Amino acid sequence: MLVQRMNTEATKRAIEVDIQAVPAAEFEQRIQEADVVLLGPQVKYELARFSAIAQPFGKPVAVIDMMDYGMLRGDKVLDKALALIA
Repeated sequence: MLVQRMNTEATKRAIEVDIQAVPAAEFEQRIQEADVVLLGPQVKYELARFSAIAQPFGKPVAVIDMMDYGMLRGDKVLDKALALIA
């Protein structure tokens, strides 16, 4: 649902994006495909490990704000992702 809301917001802003939700278990296989990685609050304990893996590739990793995640605030989460790659 959050991905849908983020895509809807990107469409409103005329921003071309490819937003995907993938399991944490696929992180290492998929990191090179990403421009930015946002973790759900339920896996924030993985932030340090995932950041270390992503660092050599120059990929930012951050945790989605719990309220934005819970309230499905696609606009806010999209803003966070865009700020990380700007």
